[in-house]
Amino acid sequence: MDNKRGRVTIREVAEAAGVDRSTVSRAFTRPQMIRPETTEHVLAVAKRMGYSPNRLARALSTGRAANLALVVHDLTNPFIPRLIVGVQREADRSGYCIFIGNGDENPRGEERLMSRFAGQVEGTILVSSRLDPGTVEGFGRSGPVILVNRDLEGLPRVLVDYTRGVGQAVRHLTELGHRRIAYVGGPESSWSNAVRLRAVQEAVAAAGGELVLLPAGKASFPAGLAMAEPIANSGTTAAIAFDDILAQGILAGLHARGVDVPTQYSLIGCDDVLGEMTHPALTSITTRAEDTGSEAVKLMIERIADPDAAPERRLLTTDLVLRHTTASAPGSLPG
Repeated sequence: MDNKRGRVTIREVAEAAGVDRSTVSRAFTRPQMIRPETTEHVLAVAKRMGYSPNRLARALSTGRAANLALVVHDLTNPFIPRLIVGVQREADRSGYCIFIGNGDENPRGEERLMSRFAGQVEGTILVSSRLDPGTVEGFGRSGPVILVNRDLEGLPRVLVDYTRGVGQAVRHLTELGHRRIAYVGGPESSWSNAVRLRAVQEAVAAAGGELVLLPAGKASFPAGLAMAEPIANSGTTAAIAFDDILAQGILAGLHARGVDVPTQYSLIGCDDVLGEMTHPALTSITTRAEDTGSEAVKLMIERIADPDAAPERRLLTTDLVLRHTTASAPGSLPG
């Protein structure tokens, strides 16, 4: 027993059951990840010892209800509502409520939200944060913080690995005869932009093509509109955009200039959140937004149950979803 608090701890259950703390945590939160006989054994030991990860009891002892905070960089980004669906679904399944805060692409806004939520929640999920590493790490020392699409050593995080999806996109374009390809980049401070750029550079180099970098600076429809002229003057025949909303602006801008997509120019987005709603329907790299949100909550619940566990780094893969904005390079035959 924990003599100071008179309550059995997860560490004591692990020692009595002869397993790691993470196994005890998973027996309660994700039993599908361990063998059924292990789950049965751990739960039996926990019951015998009087241990239960009861959130109401924890709320009474800590002064915090079963709430989680979700702080996002830009609530208007179409990726975020899909992610919120995944967060909300998993949180509801686990008996948690979600407080949502919008940083509005402003690090000070994120910091202010994190501070305000701190006394009201059991943990915070921080999405695509623009905060400096030291500030994020400081919040992580004060309570559970799960990062989404921000890779900081020492903190648990859920990351989207763009390697496969971007590789598929570049191979698709080169098979259609495109050799000079543009990457239309998003915010310079974005971790996702840096990772996507690196993936595009590696894939184009491996395919023997030529990459042209066209930074838009922002991920917005107006920014995409403004990129139509640089794209038209770039000598490229295809582009991969940082995200779907930027690609949607590019589509509109090219159309206004009389450039037909896909017969005269091919375009691929990323995140796959608007693909079915554009005209023509946008080919895009899916980043599984709902799965990302769900996985972040699962990781948070494990972290709350076992705060001393080693920080985990979970990767989700990506894939290309083909629609109607790519075709053979002008004057070229596929392959």
